[in-house]
Amino acid sequence: MPIVDIDTIRTTSKAALEAHGASPWIAAEVANAVAMAEAHGNVICGLYYLESYCLQLVSGRVNGTVDPVVSAPKPSAISTDAKFGFAQPAFARGLPAALEAVAQQGMAHLAVSNAHTCTSLGYFTEAIARAGYMAIGFTNASPVVAPPGGNAAVLGTNPIAMSVPDGQGGLAMHFDFSTSAVALGKITMAKAAGEAIPLGWAVDAQGQPTTDPVAALGGSLVSAGGYKGWGFGLMAELLAAGMTGSVNSLDVSGLKLADGAPHGLGQFYLLLDTAVHGDAFPARLARVAEAVASQDGARLPGAMRQAAAKVDVPDALWTQSQALAGLS
Repeated sequence: MPIVDIDTIRTTSKAALEAHGASPWIAAEVANAVAMAEAHGNVICGLYYLESYCLQLVSGRVNGTVDPVVSAPKPSAISTDAKFGFAQPAFARGLPAALEAVAQQGMAHLAVSNAHTCTSLGYFTEAIARAGYMAIGFTNASPVVAPPGGNAAVLGTNPIAMSVPDGQGGLAMHFDFSTSAVALGKITMAKAAGEAIPLGWAVDAQGQPTTDPVAALGGSLVSAGGYKGWGFGLMAELLAAGMTGSVNSLDVSGLKLADGAPHGLGQFYLLLDTAVHGDAFPARLARVAEAVASQDGARLPGAMRQAAAKVDVPDALWTQSQALAGLS
């Protein structure tokens, strides 16, 4: 298994995306997200997605040359229409206006509509937090999660992410998780490896719990925490689809399918100035952080998170990535 530095992953990903039709600036935005996913061990959102990005560029399922359109329907509301292009460049175009809005209003939201899957939602909330504002993000995805007691998928994995600034350009807390019991990619990876999955991840087509990844892929995932996770998934759905005017999870085919209609998904980000009601926030955060840190083995989510400079990449995946970039 080769050890590859993150800059090489970034340049290889950019070259692959450009080779398949993406504009240079758009390829750069997407490639950086791929590289950062790998740097933080989020392999499902890294190079694992590169082939599908390239195939979808060629088929037209994602537009790699379109310019996102930014508007401000109200002073604290920023909208970016991705025009069925990638989420990363759409977010990048809308972020400056959203940061200006939160600086002026104390609270703002950024609604990204008609976008390709954003893969790692925390990548975006982290960017907001590093600019000094607390960020909460929501998105939806293709339908893979059945309601409690059901057997037919209605929601996507519908992740929620939250990033809290530390006041020094870093993160005091950061989490990014799907509201399903597990990300769909872990099921497909288990299938590829010929491994069973734990009970509680999925149900088969009849709604019965299963440890067979093939049966799971023919059935549905379940929500994390049962009804509680289902509620959070619904919240993400209404914010990501309803508040942005994008599609429901029900109306999106498999995210990695090469052909088909564009994803057309939405992402919704809340930006909060933690000082707008006074200066108590850092002390309250520190109070919780200290209580957690005083317990051996405990930590706030993301508190010790650091990007790796180099990562192990499976041989087949790296060979594929280089081939997509025309390097082999």
